[in-house]
Amino acid sequence: MKIKILDAATLGEGLDFSVLSRFGEVESFDGTAKEDVAVRIADADVIIINKIKINSESLRLAKRLKLVCIFATGYDNINIDDCREKGIAVCNVKGYSTHSVAQLTVLMALNLIEKISDYTEFVKDGEYTKSGIANRLIPINHELYGKTWGIVGAGAIGKQVAKVANAFGCNVLAFKRTPDETLNCVSLDTLLKESDIISLHTPLNEGTRGLIGERELGIMKKDAILINVARGAVTDENAVANAVLDGEIGAFATDVYSVEPFGADHPMAKIMHCKNVMLTPHMAWGALEARVRCLDEIMQNIESFLSGGKRNRVDV
Repeated sequence: MKIKILDAATLGEGLDFSVLSRFGEVESFDGTAKEDVAVRIADADVIIINKIKINSESLRLAKRLKLVCIFATGYDNINIDDCREKGIAVCNVKGYSTHSVAQLTVLMALNLIEKISDYTEFVKDGEYTKSGIANRLIPINHELYGKTWGIVGAGAIGKQVAKVANAFGCNVLAFKRTPDETLNCVSLDTLLKESDIISLHTPLNEGTRGLIGERELGIMKKDAILINVARGAVTDENAVANAVLDGEIGAFATDVYSVEPFGADHPMAKIMHCKNVMLTPHMAWGALEARVRCLDEIMQNIESFLSGGKRNRVDV
C-alpha cells in the first residue's frame, strides 16, 4: 500500500511520519500545487492532506485511491460527493485540537483586554526607564471577571473556552443550533447584544458562511472584543475590517482567513497594524501535543478502514 502526504509543511515540525510505514510505503511532500495533485495521487492508495483541495479534477487519475485522511476536523476543502461517487472513503479527526485552540482563544482575549502588547512594548522600547515613574496604567486595561463572554458554536472547543471563561469569573452565553442544557443558550442576537467578548467556534457551511456581517457587528457593544478561531468566511471580513476602522467594535482577533495566506488586497491587510487587532497565521490548532494526537488519530482511522470499520468517516 502506498501512502502520500501532500502538504507536510503545513503540519509543522516535530512529527515522526515514519510511524505510518507500518501500513506500507510512505512518501511525503512539503506541498503540492493545485495542478499537480491529480498526477501526484494517481498511484496512491491513501492520501493525507491538510489544506489541499480534493474534487473531481484532482481525483480524475486516482484509480487506486481508497482513503483520504484529513489532518484536521474541518473538511470544507473536500468535495465529499466527488469522493463518494468514486467510492473513496474520507476520514477527519475530531477533538485533537480542543485544548490548543481554546488556549489561543483565551490568550487573544487576555491580550486584548489587558493590553499586554502595549505594556511590554513600553518597557522594551526603554520608555519605562525614561519615564521615571514606577508604574504605567495607560492604556486602560480591564479584568475578565464579571464580563459576559459569548460563545458562538458550542462544540468541544466552545465548551472548553466556556470552562476557562467561567474560571475567570465570566458570565457565559452560548449560541448553538441544537440547544445544550449544560450551557446558557440564547439567540445569536441576544448573545451579540449582551457580550463583552465574543468568540467564534462554528464550522463553515452554508448556514454559517457570513454569519457575522454588517448587521451583526452593528448589534455588538461598541467596546466588544470579537475573536474568530473558526473559519475566515464565517465572518464578512470586509465588514469586520470596516467595523474596526470605524470604531464600531472595541477589538478584533483572528487566526483564520478566507484566503490563506491573505494578500495585500485582503480586508485584513487594512487593519493588520491596528493596536486593537491581533492576527495569527492559522496556528491555533497546532500545539505539538495536538499535532501528535492528530497523527495518532489518523493511524487509528487507517487501521479501522483496513479492518472494515468506519471510524471518523465523514462520507457515510
